[in-house]
Parts: sequence; C-alpha cells; structure tokens
Amino acid sequence: MQQEASMTNRYFQTVITLSACVWLVVMNTTMFNVALPNVLEDFSLSPSLGAWVVSGYSIVLAIFTITYTRLSDYLPIRRLLFIGISVFGTASLFGFFTTNFIWLMIARLAQAAGSAAIPGLSFVFAGRYVPIERRGRAMALIASASSLGFGLGPVVGGAITDYFDWNYLFIITLMVMLLIPVLSRLLPKEEVSHGTFDIIGALLTGLTVTSFLIFISTLQWYYALGGTLLTGLLWLRINRMELPFIQPKLLKNKGYRTILYMSYLGFTTHFAILVLMPLMLQHVFSRNPSMVGLIIFPGALLSAVAAIYVGRLIDRYGNIKIMLMAHVLLTVSTLIFYFLSPISAYMIMFGYMFTSFGFSSLSSSSTNEVSRILPDELIGSGIGFKQLIQFVGSATGPVIAGIFLELAGRSYSVESFQWTFLFITGLMTLSCVIFFIYSRKLAK
Repeated sequence: MQQEASMTNRYFQTVITLSACVWLVVMNTTMFNVALPNVLEDFSLSPSLGAWVVSGYSIVLAIFTITYTRLSDYLPIRRLLFIGISVFGTASLFGFFTTNFIWLMIARLAQAAGSAAIPGLSFVFAGRYVPIERRGRAMALIASASSLGFGLGPVVGGAITDYFDWNYLFIITLMVMLLIPVLSRLLPKEEVSHGTFDIIGALLTGLTVTSFLIFISTLQWYYALGGTLLTGLLWLRINRMELPFIQPKLLKNKGYRTILYMSYLGFTTHFAILVLMPLMLQHVFSRNPSMVGLIIFPGALLSAVAAIYVGRLIDRYGNIKIMLMAHVLLTVSTLIFYFLSPISAYMIMFGYMFTSFGFSSLSSSSTNEVSRILPDELIGSGIGFKQLIQFVGSATGPVIAGIFLELAGRSYSVESFQWTFLFITGLMTLSCVIFFIYSRKLAK
C-alpha cells in the first residue's frame, strides 16, 4: 500500500514537470498570436494569409500529435518526449535567425513537429499511469498549464515584440530543453514493443486536413474535391490495415465521435478569439503589443488558477457537469465579444475571462471523459486522435477569423469583427446542441 502511494506521488511529480513543458510550448503559440500584426506588417501579408502562421503550426501540431501518441503504444514515452523536445529546441534556435516569411514558416512548422510530443504524451501518461480516482486532477493540472501558457504568452510576446523584435520570441521557448534531465529521472522506463507505423495513413491524414483547410481559406472547389477523395482513400486505408494510423474502432464509437465534435468546435472558437483579440485591440483601440498582452493575461491567469479546482470538481461531480459549465462559459463569452467588445478594450478582457476558463474546463473534462468511455488499449490512440481533431480546430479558427475580417470589405473594421464574433457564437450554439444530445443519451 505504501509502495503504491509512493508510485502515485512520483507519477504526480512527473505530471507537474510535464505540465511545465506544456506551459512553455503553449506559450510559444500565443506569443506569436500577439506578434501577428507585426509579422503581417513586416512581410506585407493579408489577414487570411498571415493567419497561416498560426494555422500551419496547428496543422503540423495535429498530425504529429497523433503520430507521437500512436507510437507511444509500443515505444517508450520518455524516448518520444526527448525526440520531440530536441526537435522543438533546434527549430527555436533556427527561427531566431529567420529573415523572411518562408523561413519563418519553416521554423514554425519544425517547432510544431517537435512540440506535438508534449501535450499529447502528457495526457497519455496521465491516462496510463495515474489512478482513475486522481486522474481528473492530473488532467486538469495539464490543462491549467496550457491555460497559463495561453495567458502568459501574450504578456511575454507583447513585451518582447515591443522592446526587441518578434525573432526573439524563439529564444524564450529554448527553456524547455532544461527540463530534459528532470524528465529523464522521473519518467518510468518502458519496454519497446513490436509494432508497425502506418506512414501512408499519416500522410493521407495530413493531406486531407490540409486540403480542407485550404478550401476554407480559398473557397476553391478543387481543394474540397481533393479533400473528399483523400478522405475516401484514408477510410479504405484504415479499414484494410491491421494497425492503421487511425483506428476504425474509435470512429465507430458514437460517444467518442460526439466528444470529438464538441472538442473541434470549442478549439475553433477559442483560437479564432485568440487571433481576433490582438488584431482588434491594435487596430480598433490602438493598443501596442505590450498592452495587448496585459489585457489578455487576466482571463488566462484566472483559468489557470481555477483549473486546479476544476480537476477536483471533475473527480467529485463527474465530467458531464463540468462540460456543461464549459459550454455555458464559452457561449456567454462569444456573446460578450459580439455585443460589448466595440465599447471598450476592457470588455475584451472581461469576455476572455469566460473564454479561457470555459476552454480549460472543456479540454480537461472532455479528455477525462475519453479515458472513461474507452477501453485501456484504446486510451492512447483515443486521446491522440482527439488531440489531432482539437488542433485541426485550432487551425480552422484563425483561418475563419481571417476570412470573416475581409468579408465586410474593410479589414479590421468594427463591423468585420462583429460579423466574425457572430459566426463563432453560432459554432458554440451548435456545440451546445451536440452536448445536450450526448448528455441525454448517457441519462437513458
């Protein structure tokens, strides 16, 4: 009994260290959101094209997240984490020296390929090693680290962009390399199992996701046609392979699919707002990057602190009630942005408090629900594919935001921002409907 308690405490120490890694890589994402207006200006980019600095990162993050989690079924988590952190650190160093948009994109995509190992494998570790009665707290701790990263990112990114240049954002993320020795001591040593990796399936998945995202941003029919054909090929692939990149058992699970829909819509909403806030604060309210970061920070800090208690609430009241709370918070936040954001910059700060808290609650409760409804042998793959869908949502959000800002004919006008907020209010309304269908089925 004492030995079991000691191992549980060790696993929690590992979760804390992994949460620090998650904090750093997530902060890397939001630092560039604040710097996006400066990047657009430096390279003379339109909002929809510049959004690909964020969306391209998210696409690669999505594909590599499920790659790492899929490999964790038969390769040690510690080995995969060390590979990911090393790639991330090397790309960060390379990004510091970038001088044009193409090299910036290459550096960001390489960063994404490395950082993808950290959030996904952190959740897999918690789902695999932390006992079910404490798993909610572990999941919430990782989610709170993500929220803190979202909050500190704008502050750090704004200050660095103001006083140095956006290239220096790459230097901050190198700190994650310092955690390798700590993880080496804490992570359990696992045996290498026999397995195969479906490279063709991974490529088809990446091309499918990219085709549909390019279609969303360009509305060219041939990208939609290509995405549809690739989807058909991917479906044939996963049903004919013995160990496919995406396991068909997951897609046939109705409850799991419903959670994916809600996660996608939640991430799309959150990342659209993350792109819209700095653009609106800078172009409508004439705030500099440092002030943008300070306005965004309180909401994410509130979420990071509250997420600790969200884990306890999950363990006490269950995932469904917390998912309900998350949907209410996110929907209210979109309404605040639509009606109140034109009034004052501080209304944006107020609205993001609801957004960030709701997003953190949805992320932790939905991931914990996946670990509850799936059998043990599918938890790793299930969480990995959920991460992929979430990151696809995080790539969709900025693209949609960029498109709607240009639809009104005047980019960065108050009306164009309001049209975008109205659209994402509709997305959250749809997610609420899906949630109530899911909860009613569980109640039967």
